[in-house]
Amino acid sequence: MLVGSVLLLGAAVLAGLALGSNPIPLPEVIAALSGGGDAYTRTVVESRIPRTLQGLLVGACLALSGVLVQGITRNPLGDPGLLGVNIGASASVVTATAFFGLGGHATIWAALPGAFLAVGVVSLIGSGRGGATPVRLVLAGAVVSAVLSAYIQAMTLSLPDVFGSYRYWVVGSLAGGDTDTLLGVLPFAVAGLVLAVLMAAPLNALALGDTTAATLGANTTAIRIGGMLSATLLCAAATASAGPIAFIGLAVPHIVRALVGNDHRWQVPLGLVLGPVLLLTADVLGRVIARPQEIMVGVVTAFVGAPALLLAVRRMRAGT
Repeated sequence: MLVGSVLLLGAAVLAGLALGSNPIPLPEVIAALSGGGDAYTRTVVESRIPRTLQGLLVGACLALSGVLVQGITRNPLGDPGLLGVNIGASASVVTATAFFGLGGHATIWAALPGAFLAVGVVSLIGSGRGGATPVRLVLAGAVVSAVLSAYIQAMTLSLPDVFGSYRYWVVGSLAGGDTDTLLGVLPFAVAGLVLAVLMAAPLNALALGDTTAATLGANTTAIRIGGMLSATLLCAAATASAGPIAFIGLAVPHIVRALVGNDHRWQVPLGLVLGPVLLLTADVLGRVIARPQEIMVGVVTAFVGAPALLLAVRRMRAGT
């Protein structure tokens, strides 16, 4: 499964470099990557490389954060937004735009603190006297999301300029990605990835239930804190880079479980590969369908991810 997914990822990368408003034959793309071909082809391919790299990074981050959140909460409908990461980043962007006049690439740095702050509040509310539990975390995330959503609606409806800037960012898009943006969020993504790999085995113990995990010697509080920190780092990096792209963090964990089962030691590497496959595929479809314009990838992921999630769920039911 992992080898096949890597081959799909290679095909998605080549498609991302070859297809768009000006499609380029695959042999010419390969020639341009090796330094050959004409100047026009090299220019087009080089302009698509940052966007493709951004798709690789964002897709991997969203998929892994979804795997972690569903493992922490033991909720198959969980996604990174459950912890308030997306809504926190959105509220931070709205605040920065309304009060400080920030826009464009500056929203990247505005989104990061909001994402971390929202998760911190969710963790604080969800902990309580008896420590964090899946139900408490879900309820705390719902409360924080409701409050911040009301704040965002109030600001965007009161300030038309803020709404104009926010509505483009909130859909999620890989357009406009550049090397500086990738380098800026890369440390957060790498830190989250390393922590996700370390958390894979402990999440298997947590899946057995808090009582059983504690009996086996696992520190359930430490596992949840580590998993939440990793998911926050990954999702914050993705959201700051491309906006709050939906459905990747929800659909990919289901697809991964349908392929390799419930072992997080396999879910993490497979999610790392399949997340970019789904996101790059959606991005290519968005560029091809509406050529010479394009549909934002955040819109396409819902259309691509929904059937994939449905097939995965049906396969899991058939297996049981």
